[in-house]
Amino acid sequence: MTASSARIAGAPTAPPGGDHEVRRSTRSGAIGLAGAAVNGAFGFALTTVITRTFGADGSGALFTVIGLVTILGAVCCLGADTGLMWALPRRPAEAKRLLSVALLPTLGLAGVVGLTGAFWSGSALMRLAFAGVPVIVAATVLLAGVRATRPIQTYVGVQFVFVPIIRPVLLILAGGGLLLGFAGWLVPLAVAALAGLLLGPGLARPAGWRTFWAFALPRAASVAIDAGSMWVGVLLTGALSTRAEAGVFAAVGRYVLAGLLIMQGLRVAIAPQLSRLLGAGRISDAAQVYRRTTLWIVVLSWPAYLLLAVFAPAFLAVFGPEFAGGATPMAVLAVAMLVNVGVGLVQTVLLMSGNSRGHLLATVCGLALNLLGCVVLIPGHGALGAAIAWSMGIVCENVLAAVLARRALGEALFSRTLLLATSGVVLVTLVAAGLGAAVGGRGLTGLALTLGLLLAGCLLALLNGRVRALLPSSRRHPGKGPSS
Repeated sequence: MTASSARIAGAPTAPPGGDHEVRRSTRSGAIGLAGAAVNGAFGFALTTVITRTFGADGSGALFTVIGLVTILGAVCCLGADTGLMWALPRRPAEAKRLLSVALLPTLGLAGVVGLTGAFWSGSALMRLAFAGVPVIVAATVLLAGVRATRPIQTYVGVQFVFVPIIRPVLLILAGGGLLLGFAGWLVPLAVAALAGLLLGPGLARPAGWRTFWAFALPRAASVAIDAGSMWVGVLLTGALSTRAEAGVFAAVGRYVLAGLLIMQGLRVAIAPQLSRLLGAGRISDAAQVYRRTTLWIVVLSWPAYLLLAVFAPAFLAVFGPEFAGGATPMAVLAVAMLVNVGVGLVQTVLLMSGNSRGHLLATVCGLALNLLGCVVLIPGHGALGAAIAWSMGIVCENVLAAVLARRALGEALFSRTLLLATSGVVLVTLVAAGLGAAVGGRGLTGLALTLGLLLAGCLLALLNGRVRALLPSSRRHPGKGPSS
């Protein structure tokens, strides 16, 4: 969409400048990060409850069922949730009609899949799982409407606070049965779907089918791939190796994905803003927001992944001795995730620019490499083989997406500020981790020492007036290219 067509569509004639947009993204990003912190903490609590309650074998079974319905739910959403994130900021007056366009086909497909799967299932757990597919779809689509039309704290409160907090509580109350355990995972989504219906823009006679679904359908495939990236490894590990190995890989994957919560929290806040800016032809402002967001993602996420790689035995010790074999797979995946978070929100840039086909291309290439690696490596290496395969897919997808996002923006993705910050983060974290591991080993003692060193370093840095002066400056003045 050109700038002139955006004005015809109702865009402001005198939009705020890029600095205003960066400040706006910073405020909403802070709320998203707070929600991501809560989501991550209670997501970890949920994984701990599952692994401690069911052990490697039982948790492998439960994670497998959760993975199955997660993939089915993503497929049945048909990309409608991302379609709403792209369309609603550009056409807010049509919110009710567009939400109906998104919800009706997806709920219909989910109902068919759920009924068919429940009819053919041989166990009560699988019947409940298939019955949960429409719940997952309704919650996803309705909350996307909330995210695109309400202040960010509304969506964060439901999806990032309520759902993750209530899940481990319900699993503890449910006891040790797999059926009740899965019900404890599913029920909060039903409540979230109801909240999305009440808090969203509402429903009206649908209109605008062709434009909406022309964007959403290519995303339908890529979102299913995104949702299934880890679960493909879990399912294939269970099939080609053992259920215990699948449980180990699922636990490792939970840790690794928890590191993405910072990126997820910022994506939740930034995606509608990027759609609005790109739809109005304000490419330079969108690039500024992207670069500043990427800087914060790297600064906050890379230390976590470096610590996961070095102190994998310490993190896995929380789950019990059965999961000690996941240390090397975790280290492999943590390194791959440095690439994932290092390129920032390139997938969001692609989608909010309307290039859902480009995003699909990147995800298909990543999935193909992941699947090939799983088939070749899992039979001989179990969870480690699955981790290597997934890592190859992660790197492939993100590098290709970064190339396509660079073309979409027409500006440099990375600034000199980002490169300097990345170098500093790596150096400081590795020095602290090396000292901690040398003194206390790679267990909990070494991790505690490392965290203490990093905390002391941060406090000392904040005592420096020049460092304190840089913090508000970094929020006001985004990097504008390689020379910034």
